[in-house]
Amino acid sequence: MKKTSLVFVSVFAAFSLLLSACGAPQSTTSGSGDNPAGTITISGAFALYPLMTVWGEEFKKVHPNVEFDISGGGAGKGMTDALSGAVDIGMVSRKVKPEEEAQGAYTIPAVKDAVFGVVSNKNPVIAEILAKGITQETLRKIVITGEIKTWGEVVGKPAVKDAIHVYTRSDSAGAAEIWAQFLGAKTQADILKSAVGVNADPGLLDAVVKDPLGIGYNNLGFVFDLTTGKLATGAVAIPLDADKNGKADDVEVIDSLAEATDAVTNGIYPSPPGRVENLVTKGKPTGLTQTFIQWILTDGQQFVGQAGYVKLPPDVLADSIAKVK
Repeated sequence: MKKTSLVFVSVFAAFSLLLSACGAPQSTTSGSGDNPAGTITISGAFALYPLMTVWGEEFKKVHPNVEFDISGGGAGKGMTDALSGAVDIGMVSRKVKPEEEAQGAYTIPAVKDAVFGVVSNKNPVIAEILAKGITQETLRKIVITGEIKTWGEVVGKPAVKDAIHVYTRSDSAGAAEIWAQFLGAKTQADILKSAVGVNADPGLLDAVVKDPLGIGYNNLGFVFDLTTGKLATGAVAIPLDADKNGKADDVEVIDSLAEATDAVTNGIYPSPPGRVENLVTKGKPTGLTQTFIQWILTDGQQFVGQAGYVKLPPDVLADSIAKVK
């Protein structure tokens, strides 16, 4: 909000400045009707950030008087910002906790996503990884307990002594929590203490791609290039040997965005469970925020697949729509 000239300070202006200083959302202006106007502020999970930018752009095409201020920062930041009133909508890629609900968190499921294990295509045993896959238990011993320390151990080639470099998120992230839980832990704090912490989804992917000995994890929308539909440059989605047959079956090798979204939709890809991406507001949304969220759950769903995400089951989507009305 622009500062009011000292010459013309009024009671109204002073009150407005106070609201701005307290981080009050800006979406209360002309929120309903055929021509909504105002600014919607959004922050949080990198998992939902790419799709949220698409939603913002498409909504603005229909309602040109609406502006968006969208930023990442992780699920933890999205929740904190929403509860403090710093933003209108928090993007939260994990379950909302009872204590957060007690503070006023109002949760609206919006779309599904998944987390994929990632290695560099320059990995010294990449041919063996793509042929054999890696089991969930092996990943646990790499990422959680640290029992497996070399890439040779992973693929049964003890002569290969290259040490494994484990990477994880340094910020509070839904992807980190999902990855840890998939590997039998409780929270992201249980990931190997010697793991290299990297901030944000793009940073984590970049670190692993640049390190032939690295292993990490990313949200679906970062593992694959949303423009080309191909794997992000230098990245390989780890094929998970779910049936422990010692080889990566066709359904376990995911090379494209289309294959990834189909696998998650159909429950074929044995990745960390496809999870719901939530929109969180402080109390039930109203005004322009309510209008935008209603649009996301209706007209906005046409952009979900294009952006590399998976639609909610019809009954879950219907529940979300009912929560916003």
